[in-house]
Amino acid sequence: MSDGYPTAAQKEALRLICAHEPMSAHRLADALVAARGPSTNLGYAPAITRMAGTLTWRLQAQGLITETRGGGWAATAEGRALITCPA
Repeated sequence: MSDGYPTAAQKEALRLICAHEPMSAHRLADALVAARGPSTNLGYAPAITRMAGTLTWRLQAQGLITETRGGGWAATAEGRALITCPA
């Protein structure tokens, strides 16, 4: 979060969650890695996977996503409005 405003990475994660909800943090990590090109850096995919967990924690703290009964994530009304995701 940057001064109370969602970052570009948070918005990207929110868009992915909204499009594929309920979405687990693991699926989010896979989608974030796939959205970027391949890398020769061996630490790249693990770093993106860790980032997915941080992004979901921050999005939840901002009230933009909520955890589902199955352990996945879904966008809240506020989250949908932020990225203009249909209900």
